[in-house]
Amino acid sequence: MIYDVSYTAIVFFVGFVGLVLGLSFYFGKKTKSASSYYAAGGQIHWSVNGIAFAGDYLSAASFLGICGMIATSGYDGFLYAIGFLAGWMVALFLVAEPFKKLGKYTFSDALNSTFKSRLVTLTASISTLIVSIFYLIPQMVGAGDLVTPLLGFPHWVGVLIVGVIVILIVATAGMTSTTYVQFLKGGLLILLSGILSFYIMKNGFTLNPDHEGKPYHDFVELVPVMNGDQVESVTDWNVLSQHNVQGKEFVNLEKDGIQRWFLLNKMEGEPILNEALSITTDESGMQLYNGEPKENGNFYQVGHLSKVVVNGEEVESSGSVNPIQFLNIIKNSEVVRFLNVKFTSNNQEVSLYYPQETSGESFMLPGLKYKIGKGASWWSKMDFISLMMALFLGTAALPHILIRYYTVNSPRDARKSTILAIAAIGAFYLLTLYLGIGAAVNGVMDVESSNMAAPLLAKAFGVVLFSVISAIAFATVLGTVSGLIVASSGAIAHDLLDGYFNKNLSDSNKVLAGKLAAFGVGIFAIALGIAFKGMNVSFLVGWAFAIAASANLPAILFLLFWKKTTAKGISWSIVMGIVSSLAIILTSPTMWGRYGLRPADALHQLENPAIISFPLAVITLYLVSISTKKQKVNI
Repeated sequence: MIYDVSYTAIVFFVGFVGLVLGLSFYFGKKTKSASSYYAAGGQIHWSVNGIAFAGDYLSAASFLGICGMIATSGYDGFLYAIGFLAGWMVALFLVAEPFKKLGKYTFSDALNSTFKSRLVTLTASISTLIVSIFYLIPQMVGAGDLVTPLLGFPHWVGVLIVGVIVILIVATAGMTSTTYVQFLKGGLLILLSGILSFYIMKNGFTLNPDHEGKPYHDFVELVPVMNGDQVESVTDWNVLSQHNVQGKEFVNLEKDGIQRWFLLNKMEGEPILNEALSITTDESGMQLYNGEPKENGNFYQVGHLSKVVVNGEEVESSGSVNPIQFLNIIKNSEVVRFLNVKFTSNNQEVSLYYPQETSGESFMLPGLKYKIGKGASWWSKMDFISLMMALFLGTAALPHILIRYYTVNSPRDARKSTILAIAAIGAFYLLTLYLGIGAAVNGVMDVESSNMAAPLLAKAFGVVLFSVISAIAFATVLGTVSGLIVASSGAIAHDLLDGYFNKNLSDSNKVLAGKLAAFGVGIFAIALGIAFKGMNVSFLVGWAFAIAASANLPAILFLLFWKKTTAKGISWSIVMGIVSSLAIILTSPTMWGRYGLRPADALHQLENPAIISFPLAVITLYLVSISTKKQKVNI
């Protein structure tokens, strides 16, 4: 994707970052004790905490990832929103009030309220670190994706900028500044998503979205001369090669020294070559877009409708619509999505994006990403169930969500905060359905990064809206990363150093250790954000939810509701949840591809581990607990 730097966006970005840092330094002057650093002294009002809950939870995965997945996969992308929201029911009815009564600063505090066990402290703090790190990866990836259109810098610079700013936020005031950053960006995110949805309804549907950049479907169509299934010649073009990939025919043509790739289609019996969007690298290492250097700008935004149907009649455009009409029209129309294939041609790796016409009805039903109906394999059905389990069970076990219960004054306030959070998060996720579909049909998609769907949609309606949305999206990353690093620093300083290694840190030294830990975790998060460039952030967050559900939730629920639970049972359950979920993730098809291997050759075809790792953790906790006496002393 080719981006031009938006100076208006830079102004909003710098202004918002300045506001965030100003809040941090202001509250930093008031942060003296460990209680104020790790839990804001328990003095946050429940209404502020409820919106901060939403701000913390509506991370890069929600705003960037879910919108992008809906734009590319339709209803299957919206399943993430359903799963994320449903998980709050577990938090509300099972965890919120009793968890507030158990702890002080960290997840480990709650588990150790009964046992005072060093083994529980060790395993719970390690679990907090692992879950937080897996949640940090998509936030940093999203930050890198945002900074390119905003500031014109490469992806790694965006990751670095977020890391530095967040380290400053956490190192100055800890949970207090983090809470107010999350409150501010949570409220603004919901408000601006509503405004953007209004623009989508007002714009309606059209076959020819008139936005910045040449839309894909204006590309010239070539008619080849064929012999059987092979292209023999095209006027003024030389045929270099032809490849059958996943049942599609791709033809490489050359003209005036420029090589381009085309998808072979047959329209009314006549062969047609439609240009495929290609990204290759030449021998010198230069990245080529559609056969030309990146600076030539020959790479366009895509995503449109090939048919608009209103009241049973095909039209050029629909005009303004209401929310119900919007969904009815998209169901009866036809969406052109762009799918990716990769293969080797003449010893060179080729990545192509080709158009795929999809009926609106298929777009609005499950099956485009997760194969669970006709044609589904055993693995795909297992993977879908596993993902839903992770999203439903993981929310109530995320360390940076759990520690927010310690920032309010009472269990009653914890419950009220959760109810407000559910209302705010539910409203936002409903809006993501319209944002994702709007991006899919308005010619604004960046095929290299589905994470940019919502910001680029905003850009289509005006640079000011784009600037504000992008700044808020960046703040979304800042707020969530801040919460994760607070949780991580608490696990290191409060749990490991003070609790497990018995350093007996003073209050001031505990705060200092937390700040140093925040610096170390921030540096590590930067490195991971650079390494996982290009992956959809919602997909990555699914892994964090799976680990949290497997390692943490069984321990929480058994501690709260089963009197025979023992310290060893909790500890070994956490270990089993971590080891089994990580083993499945690290041997998954996606990671096999990251290793440079063929995903089809992976040890298994399961992307999401919860369907195996969660039951294993539950069984382990039960068996170990019944085989050991309940211990309330150090072990």
